[in-house]
Amino acid sequence: MASIKPAEVSAILKQQLAGFEASASLDEVGTVLQVGDGIARVYGLANVQYGELVEFEDGMEGMVLNLEEDNVGVVLLGHSRAIKEGSIVKRTERIASLNVGEGIVGRVVNTLGSPIDGKGPIKGETFEM
Repeated sequence: MASIKPAEVSAILKQQLAGFEASASLDEVGTVLQVGDGIARVYGLANVQYGELVEFEDGMEGMVLNLEEDNVGVVLLGHSRAIKEGSIVKRTERIASLNVGEGIVGRVVNTLGSPIDGKGPIKGETFEM
């Protein structure tokens, strides 16, 4: 039976820990209280801004358009079938924006102004909505 030397274990641990980078992120999240007619009522996003984009747990985005004391109203920018009471919503800290200029002429975009025609990114100035 082979014996393990403490110095070998220590060297391996030091090698493994040398590349370790501690990182943590703090995300503000909320919970869907109610969904109907393309609007989600969300509790827990106390610092969200009017016009801010939020992301639901399935990746769909929404735009905050109603700020109330204890909840916010979010317009869903996609199908609401996957969004249910209790779904998690995360702040993106991005205000909805749109590229404008000659580069958008003739392009096909989604509700957020992102190109969906396969012709690459739209060139032009970006303006917040």
